[in-house]
Amino acid sequence: MIFATVGTQLPFPRLIEALDRIAAESGAEIIAQTGPFDGAAPHLTCHGGLSPREFEAHFTAARVVVAHAGIGTILSAKRYGKPLVLLPRRHALGEHRNDHQQATAKQVETLPGVYVAWETEDLAPLLARDDLEPATEAVSPSRAALLDRLRAFIDG
Repeated sequence: MIFATVGTQLPFPRLIEALDRIAAESGAEIIAQTGPFDGAAPHLTCHGGLSPREFEAHFTAARVVVAHAGIGTILSAKRYGKPLVLLPRRHALGEHRNDHQQATAKQVETLPGVYVAWETEDLAPLLARDDLEPATEAVSPSRAALLDRLRAFIDG
């Protein structure tokens, strides 16, 4: 099962509609937390909102999670050890107030288990893969080096 989440603030029709096309073509089971979505997605199981318990249940049961580039979702993927595919929102398309999700995606795309679909056409090939590694809470070498420098500064 694929779990998709768009966060709680804004709808993300471009992502939901792309996932509906993928589900129609592939037969994949996709459960989506859509937020205030006015469109139709007949091939998805849609929920406008989920309780924390429901969200966690879908997140932990998923083979892969697809989401906007929200920090909360990235942290959840790391916490639950799930592969994460991000489709960052775009300001130019009216999907957010600015392009901070584009910037976030650029910063996290090298993290283990985080995959970025820069275009909706990138989603299907990523979701078809069976070798997606899970996101992890392991400390990256650059983070470890930063923490070492901060400790040396504080201690020193």
